[in-house]
Amino acid sequence: MIKFPQLCVLGVALLAAGCVSQQKYDESQQKNAELEAQYQQLNASMGSEVQSRDVRISRMQDAIKVSLNDQLLFPSGGWQISEQAKTSIAKVAKILAPHQKNTINVSGYTDSTPIGPELMKQGITSNLILSQKRAENVQQFMISQGVNPSLVSAKGYGEENPIASNDTPEGKAQNRRVELTVASSGAGN
Repeated sequence: MIKFPQLCVLGVALLAAGCVSQQKYDESQQKNAELEAQYQQLNASMGSEVQSRDVRISRMQDAIKVSLNDQLLFPSGGWQISEQAKTSIAKVAKILAPHQKNTINVSGYTDSTPIGPELMKQGITSNLILSQKRAENVQQFMISQGVNPSLVSAKGYGEENPIASNDTPEGKAQNRRVELTVASSGAGN
């Protein structure tokens, strides 16, 4: 049998747990609202790139994903960012950098085409290395545009995680991409 003092302690503990849950809920709602505002700003700012299919912007539960077409970003087989891509990435950075609280993960991907002799001469011996160089260049450019270096990371995935078949030129083009995932710091990234 539970006595009254123990019941009071149990009740206070349950109330305290409820307050923490409400606080976490409120923080989650705030982060969600911030991500939603950034998502809306990105869509408004990048309308022409989205319409031309050079950029795709997706809203996920605790993140925003900006997928940049490789034809916009890099010359074929290269990793140096094109001037057109710099303009687009600068738009993204301009929205994300001020008051940045969210992490940005830059992910590079390639198609399944083996590395050719020209890239081999430059020390690029695999699609994984090529995708890493591409992701790092986008990361460094974003930092040069004001993104907080401690809140941005880069990782190459090579030909992993294709979004289309590598059996057609169109599919290969879709798989050659860089994705920027903007995730709230509490999203378990």
